[in-house]
Amino acid sequence: MNKKWVLTVLTVVLSFYSNANLAQQKTDSQPIKTKALTHFGANPGELTASYYPPQSNNRALVVLLHGCVQEGEQLAQQSGLLALAQQQGFGVLIPQQALTNNIKRCFNWYSDDDYRQDSGESLSIKNMISTLAQQFTSDKTYLIGLSAGGAMAASLLVNYPDMFTAGAVVSGIPFPCADGLITAISCMRNGPSQTSQELVALVNQLQPKQHNWPRLSVWTGTSDAIVQPDNAKALAQQWATLSNINSPATVQNHQGYSVSAWQNEQQQTQVELITLNDLGHGIMVNPREKNGGEVADYLLAAPVSTVKHVLDFWQLN
Repeated sequence: MNKKWVLTVLTVVLSFYSNANLAQQKTDSQPIKTKALTHFGANPGELTASYYPPQSNNRALVVLLHGCVQEGEQLAQQSGLLALAQQQGFGVLIPQQALTNNIKRCFNWYSDDDYRQDSGESLSIKNMISTLAQQFTSDKTYLIGLSAGGAMAASLLVNYPDMFTAGAVVSGIPFPCADGLITAISCMRNGPSQTSQELVALVNQLQPKQHNWPRLSVWTGTSDAIVQPDNAKALAQQWATLSNINSPATVQNHQGYSVSAWQNEQQQTQVELITLNDLGHGIMVNPREKNGGEVADYLLAAPVSTVKHVLDFWQLN
């Protein structure tokens, strides 16, 4: 099956399920300047990237993977991530998908050429991270992805677990849920065809010697019509099992959302699932808070800011 045809069909499906206005919205806040990352080694995925360098002794690096129809820099600005990086001093890497790779700028999380370890887009992103981590002398790297970027983030966390301190998958899909067009559409519509235990077994086949997994924050809206919320539940349970947590999650209910937490033997939260009541597909922002983000396409007003919460969960601030 022709890869370009597959990409075209899937992105048409994505467009069909989205009722959001796809026009880019301008932000009223002053953009924070980034720099182009031009030399980072092999780039088989033909991606571009920009970055925001650390501004203090905080040498941490946060990697942001955007969703379909998005510009990564705009997402970093509107979500509050760049403002928080400026405030707290950590660095940010923003890989960018190209129209020539995908007509809706989706990362190709379901393409065997791109999600396999050291292949395609995965290798391009790995090389970007390695280059900046060395340049910034970063010893801690964090990964957050939205939608297609969330699905790609899940695969990167599996393929390169020792590269990341912690991660966050927002409105995404567990890896390896899909291996092509048909299974990708099925995952999006219905959730994984595999049980969480089967997903764990598939990961263990890929990483048989891996015992220490990055901490993970998983986000979903109960009214997400693009990516079935069962994906988030399956991913959180998969990650808890990989992390050798056998006890059930504790659940805390808040105004408009709940937090399910799986704790490790040190009584630290290793995996969390944030479920937003009556919200759809996107990353959550709270414009009422300083640097809580602003409402735009796939940036949804909520009682909690995804980026601010995740930074707290990562203990990065």
